[in-house]
Amino acid sequence: MAEAPLPAEDAADLATVFKALGDLIRLRLLSLICTGADGGARVGDLTTAFSVSGPTISHHLKLLREAGLVQPERRGTSIHYRPRSEALNVLADRLAAPPTHG
Repeated sequence: MAEAPLPAEDAADLATVFKALGDLIRLRLLSLICTGADGGARVGDLTTAFSVSGPTISHHLKLLREAGLVQPERRGTSIHYRPRSEALNVLADRLAAPPTHG
């Protein structure tokens, strides 16, 4: 965004990501997933970190998944969410400030 205006399709994709991150629970979920001890977090652990129901957490995780920010992985009988580093790197690159001259 610092070097050229966003094409419409890129803006739509970025808006989806911002919409996903614009919710307190989803932002905290992503933070917990990104800082998890083994590179992610189990759904059960994520659910206990909030005072909302399991179905509500599942809904928020679905929106993060649809935005391309996290990826589920079945491990035995549990689901483990990992951050999608490539998507987070693209987001960071898009938000990078332009170099200052002076």
